[in-house]
Amino acid sequence: MNKAYKFRIYPNAGQQILFAKTFGCVRFIYNRMLADKIEYYNQTGKKLNNTPAQYKKEFEWLKEVDSLALANAQINLQTAYNNFFRDKKTGFPRFKSKKHNRQSYTTNHVNGNISLKDGYLKLPKIGQVKIKQHRQIPNNYILKAVTISKTPTGKYFASILFEYQDQIQEIKPVNIVGLDFSMKELFVSSDGEFANHPKYYHKAVERLAKEQRKLSKCQKGSKNREKQRIKLAKLYEKVANQRKDFLHKLSRQITNAYDAVCIEDLSMKGMSQALNFGKSIADNSFGMFTSFLDYKLREQGKQLVKIDKWFPSSKTCSKCGKKKENLSLSERVFQCECGNMLDRDINAAINIKNEGMGLLLAQPNP
Repeated sequence: MNKAYKFRIYPNAGQQILFAKTFGCVRFIYNRMLADKIEYYNQTGKKLNNTPAQYKKEFEWLKEVDSLALANAQINLQTAYNNFFRDKKTGFPRFKSKKHNRQSYTTNHVNGNISLKDGYLKLPKIGQVKIKQHRQIPNNYILKAVTISKTPTGKYFASILFEYQDQIQEIKPVNIVGLDFSMKELFVSSDGEFANHPKYYHKAVERLAKEQRKLSKCQKGSKNREKQRIKLAKLYEKVANQRKDFLHKLSRQITNAYDAVCIEDLSMKGMSQALNFGKSIADNSFGMFTSFLDYKLREQGKQLVKIDKWFPSSKTCSKCGKKKENLSLSERVFQCECGNMLDRDINAAINIKNEGMGLLLAQPNP
């Protein structure tokens, strides 16, 4: 099994220059290889299998950075390019922009070239970088790779990937809950609980708009514009951190309380495009929440059960099972002929739980 730990790192001025050079070389080799692949495909209709080593003779400065970082750029490009051949409707992969404020590269652990010891992270071509290690790594964890990233606010982080052997004992589900996605609350549970998402973006939207207007009035290339860009980036970063903190804590509470969680298999990207609620769904972050919930449950031998997105959870009575064909979005209380009267979202969550329990029963015994 694999697990990643993300730590803040503090490179000195010289190391920041080396990081910038590596970011630039990784971006260059990705774009150059992609351009050659596209040109070759347009001429022959076939794939071009090129590697970073082919370009080092022409561009000798590529030898100054970590070769494994360039190799990982090749792997990422090849994955994106293969997706184009599987579904040509998506088009060619996009070129990486030099103006993008978020930069990163990945390098692999080979022959002790990476190590974490005494508050320092040793990296190829970079050396010992000071790190803020907020948790200890178990002795049986094997270091596999490191991803170095720089945020728009100028902070550096290292995401360190470890591999470990662990036999997780699957738990027989006893306490099960169903969660129904809610635009307003994040979710409503089959137990009648509401997530009460704080909506951090909506709270900060006026201030963000104000700072964005200030940025648009600054002269491009000026020092004041760069200062204002960083100020705006810090506001966005704070909103993102608040949202992640809330979702991590909430997913941990649910994981500790239940053995299995049942949800609908929704496409949040599709919903944001179809309903034109992009910012609202992004602020809600139900997709991120389910990802957090999934890995936390799996670590404890528990399950996240996803039911079909076309399952009529809102239109079905959770008491008698009768389907109500005509149900408008304005009806927030579900009323059935059998006498069942329940909040629409709670009724849907109960149906999701019941459907999920059926899928669990259908699974073969471990």
